[in-house]
Amino acid sequence: MTEQILPAQNLVVRHSKLELIEHWAIALSGLILLLTGIFELPVGKRYYIIDIPGLGWSADFITSLYLHYGAALVFTAAAVFHVFYHGLLGEKGLLPQKGDFSESITVIKSLFGFGEEPPMRKYLPEQRLAYAGMAFIILLLILSGLVKTYKNIYAPDMSHTVLLWATWIHNISFILFFLAFLAHMAAILLRPNWPMVRGIFTGKVRLDYARHRHPLWLTEIEPVREAPSEATEEAQTPPVQEPETVIEEPEEEALPPEIVEPEEKKE
Repeated sequence: MTEQILPAQNLVVRHSKLELIEHWAIALSGLILLLTGIFELPVGKRYYIIDIPGLGWSADFITSLYLHYGAALVFTAAAVFHVFYHGLLGEKGLLPQKGDFSESITVIKSLFGFGEEPPMRKYLPEQRLAYAGMAFIILLLILSGLVKTYKNIYAPDMSHTVLLWATWIHNISFILFFLAFLAHMAAILLRPNWPMVRGIFTGKVRLDYARHRHPLWLTEIEPVREAPSEATEEAQTPPVQEPETVIEEPEEEALPPEIVEPEEKKE
């Protein structure tokens, strides 16, 4: 059940349960990747992270590495599923469109009280731009991570140059992913975006909010009321019976009674 209006509840279904699973699988596994990637560096003891309850393992490189691999498997599987599933369905709502950059500036200015926000579709222009940027970062993370994993498991004698490039790409992508995560959290803190937080957990947003901010999206999912055709109108409209015109025939004039002359008396 996706993109369905529930007027009785003042809600609109924005995301399906499957889409919520995709989102949280990438979000949670990505968070674990961030933490375990940091813990693989010698920071656990140096910054007393091991003293935090439940993080005593943070100084153990092997434990952090195995957790990193496990999260990377979920992260990669969810990302690949997302691309193929939505690609097969032909969904293009999150792909950047012409004019997104200029429209995103207009939207950002309106958030701070400068001008009015134009009517939007399901996704805001800055969401589409952020999606493209995040997709590129995730692609770099996965490809460079696969190279490093292949080296650790199957090719310990891999070319030093290839490994160096993969490491640099992975580390830079890690920093970009972390910055993108912070930007995502900062966008949620803006008051006009608060109604969308509900959709992250339930997949639904308020109908009045959607009508105010995403009217173009609602016009796409609202049922279209077709105008009745002429044949339907004729079938539904009872024929008007014209009053019968009664032609009265003129009455025949009554003939005067015949005058009978008296017969002459015969003599």
